[in-house]
Amino acid sequence: MTKAEIVARMAKDTGMPKTKAEKALNTFVDCVTGTLKKGKSVTLVGFGSFVVSKRKARAGRNPQTGATIKIAAAKVPRFRAGKALKDAVRRG
Repeated sequence: MTKAEIVARMAKDTGMPKTKAEKALNTFVDCVTGTLKKGKSVTLVGFGSFVVSKRKARAGRNPQTGATIKIAAAKVPRFRAGKALKDAVRRG
């Protein structure tokens, strides 16, 4: 599902114009992004949590040359599905 499809569905289900639905979705995404940048998590009970994980520095390989390269440590966003979401997907 694309962002445009989500906006269209939000507009249809709520009866609001697509421009307002898009603004609401953009606000949600900006809020989650800003919170993760601060190193905090966002939890939506029953749906899941957006969290920041730390990835350690490690050695990697350049696939073209085979040379060993150093991959720096990084903070990466992760999503952990909640129980209700997992159950809904399992049931199909």
